[in-house]
Amino acid sequence: MSHDSERTSGRLSRRKFLVASGAVGAAGLAGCSSGGGNDTDTPEDSGGDGGDGGDGGDGGDGGDGGMDTSILTAEGSSTVYPISNRGSSYWSGNAPPSDGEYWGSNSEEDAEVPGWGEIDTDMHLADYFASLYGYEPTGERSNPPFRTSVSLSHSGTGCEAVRDELVDIGNSSGPITAELDISESERDETFVDHVVGRDGQPVVVSKDIYDAGITELTGEQVRQIYFGEITNWSEIGGPDQEIFCIGRATGSGTATSFRLNMLQDENANTPGVDAREGQNQGVRQLVQNNNGAIAYMALAFTGEEVQPIAINFDGTVYRPDKDAENTIFDSDYPLNRDLHMYTKITEDAPDGTSIKEAAFLNMFLTEFGQVRFVEDNNYIPLPTSDIEAESEKLPDQA
Repeated sequence: MSHDSERTSGRLSRRKFLVASGAVGAAGLAGCSSGGGNDTDTPEDSGGDGGDGGDGGDGGDGGDGGMDTSILTAEGSSTVYPISNRGSSYWSGNAPPSDGEYWGSNSEEDAEVPGWGEIDTDMHLADYFASLYGYEPTGERSNPPFRTSVSLSHSGTGCEAVRDELVDIGNSSGPITAELDISESERDETFVDHVVGRDGQPVVVSKDIYDAGITELTGEQVRQIYFGEITNWSEIGGPDQEIFCIGRATGSGTATSFRLNMLQDENANTPGVDAREGQNQGVRQLVQNNNGAIAYMALAFTGEEVQPIAINFDGTVYRPDKDAENTIFDSDYPLNRDLHMYTKITEDAPDGTSIKEAAFLNMFLTEFGQVRFVEDNNYIPLPTSDIEAESEKLPDQA
């Protein structure tokens, strides 16, 4: 499993421009949590629920001295987007500790909810996490110490964007080595890989096929479908219905992970594919709108009309049920994959992660962040040992 053991270079770097200009000119964008579209394209409970930050000003002249308060930008994977965008929304909302819906650390009602008990603060949400890295709290709802913006594209695009310093963080559901065709040594010399959660990447079928009894396939049967060797559901115990096989467009990290983990070749040709989509949202729509469909996607986008099925790998059946003996939520499920937020080693961030990036990323690497942004989006939280290892990649707190 891959637990990871065209923009022109002549364009002015957006990251460098924003750092140079600070809050000037960025105030109009401040607090955006944009998705290259509208929030109806995201899973029902992901993103958008923290607000866009309103008109709270530029987020940080007062008392921060030389701290970088320009807008923090992220772009990339539609799989990571629900995590990153919801975090951005919460950050922009900068809710007070009395707001149990978002923060809850001092709420009796939420006292037993995992993730909140670890934090004891009277600060607003973004104020608290930013202050750990030396930012001055604003003490104002919808006015965080600096703004964040998350855009929706593809893993490959996000990796290119962070490489070219067009954004601060590149979101990817596939390893950057595969997305940029670079070696592991070049990766380690250029980027820092921040793993924020995991996805038990499911194989899904359309409702008509699920209702007809196709609730489990073997890994080999899935491979044969994508290689074009099985073309009708009747060949594997289903109805006499042609298979509508859905793949992913170029640049999809979900495709990279699927080819690596299911097809055992990141460059595998898939002649059985009838249609391709770049983002999970589009894949979900195709499955809903077409009978006889099969696809692979992120857990956050599954549902009643897009049913995950069990997969039998060499005699072990992994089921889409968290209470099953073996489940697609298990770390040993062959399609389980890391979800990445990459930062780049630069002159301003020689260790690969700036103070501003660390303040934001650290929010995800807490019990609170793992519950609110990972588990609540139907992804797999990191175990404590992995959270500690990921936290060590960040600069020291103030």
